[in-house]
Parts: sequence; C-alpha cells; structure tokens
Amino acid sequence: MKLIDSPPLPTSPEILRDALARATAQVDTVLLGKMREVRLAFVCLLAGGHLLIEDLPGVGKTTLAHALAATLGLSFQRVQFTSDLLPSDIIGVSIYEREPGRIDGGTFRFHPGPLFTQLLLADEINRATPKTQSALLEAMAEEQVTVDGRSHPLATPFFVVATQNPLDLAGTYPLPDSQLDRFMLRMGIGYPDRAAEQAMLAAPDRRGALDALQPCLAPEQVLALRAACAALTVSRALIEYVHALLEASRSDPEIRIGLSPRAGLALLAAARAHAYLAGRPQVLPEDVQAVFEVVAAHRLAPASHARGDRDVLARRLLETTPVR
Repeated sequence: MKLIDSPPLPTSPEILRDALARATAQVDTVLLGKMREVRLAFVCLLAGGHLLIEDLPGVGKTTLAHALAATLGLSFQRVQFTSDLLPSDIIGVSIYEREPGRIDGGTFRFHPGPLFTQLLLADEINRATPKTQSALLEAMAEEQVTVDGRSHPLATPFFVVATQNPLDLAGTYPLPDSQLDRFMLRMGIGYPDRAAEQAMLAAPDRRGALDALQPCLAPEQVLALRAACAALTVSRALIEYVHALLEASRSDPEIRIGLSPRAGLALLAAARAHAYLAGRPQVLPEDVQAVFEVVAAHRLAPASHARGDRDVLARRLLETTPVR
C-alpha cells in the first residue's frame, strides 16, 4: 500500500511571524523575567548560529535550552560534559559487527552519538578537556562529522546551546579562542528580578511547566524563518557602520586581537534576525547595537594593560563609534 506524504507545513510570512510570536511568548512563561535573554536566544537560532550561555549554576541555563527544544519541535539531546568525557562519547564510534551468512565475517558499522540531533545541549562545556571540546568544531562549522575518513551529515536545523560556568570555579578548562569564535552569541542570564523570583517561588514544580510546553514551530518552519531573516535589506550605510566597528576593534591599543571578518558576518546575521523579531523589513543601526556586545565581546582579546574585560571593551567600542 502506498503511503500518502503529509502536506507541507504553511510557511507564509504571516503564519511564520504568528508562530514565532507564540514561540517566544511560551518560552517567556518558563524563564520568568528574562525577555531580553529569550529574544537573544531566538536571534541566535534564526541567524543560523550557536549559543554560549555563561553564568553561575542554577540561574536557568539548562531550563532555557529545554524550553527552546520543546517549543521549536526539535529533536533534543543533552550531554553533560565532564573531565573524563571522550570525543567518541558525543560523536559516535564505529564497531565491528559480524553478519550471519557472510564468509568474510562482517563490517564496521557507525553508531552515531548524541551529536546527531537538531538541538544539542552541551552542559558545562568547560568542564571537559580541550580535546573533547574541539570535537564540536567541525560539527558547529560544517554541520557534519568525519569518522574513519567518512563524512556523516547532521540533521537540519542544527543548533548547539552550550553552557559554561565562570572560569574562577574549580574544575573548569577555558575554551580556546577558535572554539569561542564558533559561537555566534555569548550571553549571561543573571538572577531574576524581585517580582519574577517571587513568582517562581510561588509557582508549582518547574519540571511540570516544561512538560506542558507544546511545539509552536516545526523544523521546516525554522528553516523558512532563517531564509526570511537572511533576505532582509541591509543598506550601504549600515555596512559601513559595521565595518567601522570592526576597524575600531583592530586599532584600539587596549585590544590585542580585534574582530575578524567572520565576526562582521555574524554581527550582520544577528542584526537581521533582531530586526525580523521586531517586525521590520530592513536592518537599522539599533539592531546592530542591540546585539553587538553579545556577538563581539567573546571574540576580543584584551591587551595586558587593558583597563577592562571583554565586555567592557565591547561596550566602549559601541559607545565611541559613531553611526555613519
């Protein structure tokens, strides 16, 4: 009997915007009082990047990743990074398997690891050794992994949400710059405000709130939203403004390594997604300014005599570079 394919999901602009609005509103009900952080997470997703959340334990990093997966209808895997985690534990491994009836014995068969999903939560990524951290590089950049000389494509869309604890906590390994650069956005969550925390304390079990989440978007619609964001208009003047920010980072005496061309592309992609979430058909300087710090700060390398950390330097670049 011939199976009938299910009809494609509607991807008209109006339906997509309505579904996206419902998705962000639903995640807001789980991560109380963090509307800005929720929207930045959606900016990263729609821009086709990967998200790094750095904050203290217990402020909602893992909850945000769970809520995104449930709301977006994506397949989800969580990997708890530890010091003894091996690259094969997340990528997968080839195992020799005998096949009945074959004279030559059998063949090696690849068994995929948790990396083969659509939304991967890499929890406490800086507790793993650099060797295991680097196993994510090819997957995040190319959306494929290579094992025993063979490439294995990953599911689409592929979105990594990694969490890490501050580096002053015991048992952490700092991510190398090459790994940090693979994350489009790096942000914190912070403590909730007074009203949000009291509402959280008075609410029932938070696990029940996560279990009650319903998919508001499908993977095909996420891809359509990414295409819609990429199609937004960017003026020549805005490109000159972004380039001025890049040049300012390279000429600042307190910055040892400035922003690369890849950082400029990431900044434009994030600004497009921010403008789309705001309902605008074109990107404005306000969109660039809204995402600049979370896109640029982790890509800056302060000089030894710098008077501030990466976040301070990124904020100063934004304040001292005029809009053209």
